[in-house]
Order: sequence, then C-alpha cells, then structure tokens
Amino acid sequence: MKQLSETWFAEGRIDFELKKYTLLAYLQEVNKYFNENRLYPQLAELIFHYHNIVAFRENKKYLQEHFPKKLTGIQMEKLQGLYEQMIEDDELMQELETIIHYSAHTIKTTIGNGTSIYEFVEEKMNIAPVGLVPLDNKEGYFFLSSGEKSSTRVYQYRLSFFEKHDEKYRSIKTSFIDRWTHSISHSYEAIKGELIRNKKDLPNPAVYSIETNLQFPIEETLLPIAKRSLVKFISN
Repeated sequence: MKQLSETWFAEGRIDFELKKYTLLAYLQEVNKYFNENRLYPQLAELIFHYHNIVAFRENKKYLQEHFPKKLTGIQMEKLQGLYEQMIEDDELMQELETIIHYSAHTIKTTIGNGTSIYEFVEEKMNIAPVGLVPLDNKEGYFFLSSGEKSSTRVYQYRLSFFEKHDEKYRSIKTSFIDRWTHSISHSYEAIKGELIRNKKDLPNPAVYSIETNLQFPIEETLLPIAKRSLVKFISN
C-alpha cells in the first residue's frame, strides 16, 4: 500500500484538485483494509496524518511543539521555512487552507470508519484475571483467545509510564510466547502454572485472559485492541 509522506499536503505543487486526488486514492486503499476488518497500522497512520495537518493549520509554535518526533531536524527546518514562505503568499496560503480544511474533514470521516470497528471489537472482548493478581501488575502474561477458543495465544507484557506535556501515559510492550491448547482439563490456571515453572524470571506474574468470539485478523486488529484494552483494564 502506497503511504502518504508526513508533509504530503504541502509538498510539490500546491493544487487542491491534485491533493484531493492523492488523498482520496490513499483513503480508498485504507477503506479496503477496514472493509476486511484490518485496522492497524492504517488507523494509527490516519490519526497521525490528521494531527499533522491540524497542527500545521494552527501556527508554527504549535507545529514545533507537537509535530511527530520522528521528523529530522532538516525536515523540521524545511517545514517551518515552507510555513513562513506560505503565510507571506495570500493566494498560495488560501489554496493550502482549502486543502487542509477538506483533508482534515475527509480524514476524520475515515477515522470514524476505523474507530467504529475498533469500538465494536472492544465491546466484544472480555478481560479477566487468572488466579490472584499481585500488587505489582506492571509485568506478566495475557492469554488471547478468539473464535475457536480451544487455542489460546500467550504473550508476555510489560507496562511502562511516561510523561508528556504534564500528562502521564502508560504504554505496553508485548512478546509472543507460544500457543497453548485450552480445555476443561487444561485450564488457564494450568497454563499459568506451566509458565511459572518454565520461566523463572517471573515467579509471581500478573496473568489475564482476553476472550472474544470474533474471528478477526489477530495481528492487525485483535492483538492491538487487546493490548490497549488490557492497559485500560489494569489502569482502572
């Protein structure tokens, strides 16, 4: 799938019809993924582009503070120079404003398509602790079962905290461990016991089960939503 660059809306010829065609072609591809219930990384990229274009519209100071950190210094200087050049050209800036206004609205609509799928999946997920949860639950395991619940995917997770603009956030890192067969005779508690015996680095882990009847793509939809839902569950 062809990607949009970080500054696609302000690169090359500043022409509304050209940029509109570029954006609609990209969003058409994104919606193909959404129609297959494949959310990531497309949904994250859409939100990324939406915030970029809104930040550019505000002002240079806001842009400098909030533009994605993955831009290099040279890219940042180029973008700021472009901004300064454009605000001195009324006709060019008006064309860019038209592009930005249309793009922000159109991207936001497509984000809505993705978030409706996200919310539907989130509602269909059931999270529960497996056994007793230790006071320190920043590290442990979760079991992800979907569709055919006789098979569960086991992941190790670690929560971390960081601050941004005086707000605290939680992030989660995960690694796939293995698949286990889940049954009455081989319960989640039994799988937890095997993990504790075999992985000595976590003698008293927090363990959660995440179940859904949906048969959606694991890597592109269920796993990303399960991770975010687990962070929310633990935080609450």
